[in-house]
Amino acid sequence: MKRTALLCFPVFLSMVLAGCSSNPYAATNKIYKKQAKAFAKTLRATPVTNPGEDSLMQGDQWVGTTNFNLRKPNFVVIHHTAQNSTEQTLKTFTLARTQVSAHYVIGRDGKVYHMLSDYLRAWHGGAGKWGNNSDLNSSSIGIELDNNGSEPFAEAQINSLLQVLAILKKTHGIPAANFIGHSDIAPSRKVDPNPTFPWKKLAEAGFGMWYDEEKVRNSVFESIIPPYQDSTVVTADSMAIAKDSISAPVTIVPPGVVVEVDTIPLSFQPKDALRIIGYDVKNLDAAIKAFKLHFVQKEVNGILTDDDKKVLYHLYKKSLE
Repeated sequence: MKRTALLCFPVFLSMVLAGCSSNPYAATNKIYKKQAKAFAKTLRATPVTNPGEDSLMQGDQWVGTTNFNLRKPNFVVIHHTAQNSTEQTLKTFTLARTQVSAHYVIGRDGKVYHMLSDYLRAWHGGAGKWGNNSDLNSSSIGIELDNNGSEPFAEAQINSLLQVLAILKKTHGIPAANFIGHSDIAPSRKVDPNPTFPWKKLAEAGFGMWYDEEKVRNSVFESIIPPYQDSTVVTADSMAIAKDSISAPVTIVPPGVVVEVDTIPLSFQPKDALRIIGYDVKNLDAAIKAFKLHFVQKEVNGILTDDDKKVLYHLYKKSLE
């Protein structure tokens, strides 16, 4: 009997150790549940008072409203991890000293880790601003994509991302224009997701803004129209006008084809357009870089070319709709 018990003990011990090691995050999951329980206790307090509130002239009794719910996320902010593996990021987000987290982490292989309830506030955005919103952490869901910052995003990863975004949009009613990048809300600090991120593909699926590329191609800048002259008469002035007019390539349109030309007015101000779209323009160069990182994805610098301005103009118009 004793020999049998001794033989069985190592088997039992190995089973226990295997059960403990099956989830390396068992300890941090326990901390999660403990913190969630503490928040639940705070919410159950009646009433929840703010510091100094006891100095106010209180009503005769506490009256709790019957009309409330949990926080409603209204933005999705997409990041790349700038780390080398999903496991490294999961570890980062489970160490208290890092002070960073996200609601979702999506690996290169497409595996999704839902790390925090959508109704709780993650620490993913840091100091940032979009429009008049200066606390995106309180109103957004953060999604981290496993990517070292300089590589293309894996197809399986983007497919999983699209599935997550569809669920979030349906569940929380998030507007299409409110799917943005970390660099959009923090242009002076962040450059993620990197220039290979498929923003156009996301926008075509209903997540984020994009522009009508044909309208951009057919846009022209308003200019002073020269007086009518007979085309058969060639003068020095007409030659000068012609020289100025060919500074940019002209598309030859076949006869009978009608092309709608969108004229960009002289009054168009790129800085105001960036601000209206949502960018913080206190550092204009940084705002331009963030805009180009998202919508142009080449020559990411603080200079707006004429083509960049055309893209900006059409996004600005769309944001006003």
